[in-house]
Amino acid sequence: MAKTAWINLSTGEIRVEETDPELLRQYLGGRGLGAKYLYDLMQPGVDPFGPENYLIFTNGLFSGFPWPSASRYHVTFKSPATNGYGYANSGGGFGPELALAGYDALIFSGISPTPIYLKITDKSISLENANHLWGKRTGEVQDILLGAGTPTGANGRVSCIGPAGENLVRIASIINDYGRAAARGGPGAVMGSKKLKAVYVKASSKGKSSPELREEIKRLSQHLRKDPKMQGLIDTGTVFLMRIKNISGDLPARNHQLGQVPFIDNMDGTALKEYRIKRMGCRFCSVQCSCESVGQGSEGPVHTEGPEYETTDALGPVVWNDDVNVIIEGNYLCNELGLDTISTGKVIGFAMECHEKGILSDDDFSLDWGDSSTILGLIKSISNRKGIGDLLAEGTKRAAEKIGKGADAFAMHVKGLEIPEQEPRVSKGFGLGHAVSNRGADHLYGLPAIDLGGNFETARKIFPAEIIDELMESYNEKYKADMLIYGEHFCALSDAFGVCKFTTTEEYSLLPADFLPGLKILGYDLDEKSLLKIGERIVNLERLFNIREGFDRKDDNLPRRFTTEEMPIYANERDPETGKTILGKQIGSAIIQDMDAMLDRYYQLRNWDELGKPKPEKLQELGLLQEFVSFQ
Repeated sequence: MAKTAWINLSTGEIRVEETDPELLRQYLGGRGLGAKYLYDLMQPGVDPFGPENYLIFTNGLFSGFPWPSASRYHVTFKSPATNGYGYANSGGGFGPELALAGYDALIFSGISPTPIYLKITDKSISLENANHLWGKRTGEVQDILLGAGTPTGANGRVSCIGPAGENLVRIASIINDYGRAAARGGPGAVMGSKKLKAVYVKASSKGKSSPELREEIKRLSQHLRKDPKMQGLIDTGTVFLMRIKNISGDLPARNHQLGQVPFIDNMDGTALKEYRIKRMGCRFCSVQCSCESVGQGSEGPVHTEGPEYETTDALGPVVWNDDVNVIIEGNYLCNELGLDTISTGKVIGFAMECHEKGILSDDDFSLDWGDSSTILGLIKSISNRKGIGDLLAEGTKRAAEKIGKGADAFAMHVKGLEIPEQEPRVSKGFGLGHAVSNRGADHLYGLPAIDLGGNFETARKIFPAEIIDELMESYNEKYKADMLIYGEHFCALSDAFGVCKFTTTEEYSLLPADFLPGLKILGYDLDEKSLLKIGERIVNLERLFNIREGFDRKDDNLPRRFTTEEMPIYANERDPETGKTILGKQIGSAIIQDMDAMLDRYYQLRNWDELGKPKPEKLQELGLLQEFVSFQ
């Protein structure tokens, strides 16, 4: 029996019941299940840090099976960054461990009067005193609960917050397996507001699969390992993107003033290999795209998982830092203190640009581009809400509002969530995707990269032949909405399955049809059309949550930099004397030409009105009309 645990932190009451099978049929699990619970339970206008907010951990439908890359769990909440729909997602081993202990969902409400943690085994679930854990970094918490030096997974798994979450930093993350983060939107701050320091889970079962399911798992695992599209991830992880993006102008730099750096040789996939000491990956994953790296930190050697692409760019080019050792130490600090590396890099880049423009200064930090003391010092100060860190802990949107003096022009966010490491003027599909994503700027909400990767094979399987040529022109904005919508539905399914998007919408190594045999074995007899309809249902329900909170078209926008400032693109050339890559002559420029046109087509294809609200007939089709009527 799959179970849902209801934990009232105010009273200490825990109720465990069977997960409603009808909910699973409609939403599958993971992100879908979390969306349905949050929508039904939450009243509009709730304070994200109040007792009425919920913090919901959910597992994907394939969690607990050795299904390829099915290692991800989901956390759903009202976001303190956006005051709207919030979710975060993480891999590693915590999600599978929770599934093997028998749980689909953990639903936290209320606020504990004292620090506590949740302890789960096969036979028990209880709230335990966490006074001895409060104030500690995430690594210390895991060492205490699991035993320092214990082999990974031997004594269970832990998901926890660091000082940033305790201090209600709006960009705080939840960390599991020492280096895995459920980061976006401030889940760590919500967890901290509830005085919930950690969730510990230990399952005795290793799980059971039918012979038919094992055969399907074997087939897909072999396919992933052999697929040429996956080789970049297998060889170097996501940092293989660094050089590719530097060539195209899609590498955000100097807080999105630029899209390229002259020091790419320092931090491309080849350079970062020099810092690797061990290959790593999530449980049940045949790709194993992560690693452990060691760098020379300010106080000695520093070990960290990664850094992956988003972190490398956020703590490198975005803040104009060319030193990988600073990136590694910054990644380590963010993991230990419990901070979202994307938002942290962007808020530091924002502060540096404000300083460059003469509207922000500080007695403790220079705020100069690339200054390592500023970068590492601000990470600590943000976590502790000390000095200028208290301002930046609010995120770029609120910090800009407090600074005034035109600072909002340098705040790279959507709906209050900092923009990830794509350059919208070059990656037009991502630009639209960041604008309309229900959790704020989000590269993983639709992952519209089919055009950027030149993936004609996949495009021809999905889209009408007559639009393929224009859709695949990365600079052409006409059909970016078509590409994004398909990606949003498939991404929602990936999150509901609990599988990594690197195997699905990043490279499209697996398509929705590849999941149908496994779903049928588990008792879900679906075709591809009905499966994608579930993804569409999830996206629309998340949209309804935001509409109920007052969001509409005005919130589906990008910072004006991307629509008013043309960005130059330079040739990557070799210096004849040093042999190093330099930025040569300008070979082009990029800007979003007509955001409104892209947005209009997106709404039209979705059957939403001109304000971005789903029309009643669309909600009727998706079985969501009652949800819409309930708040009219």
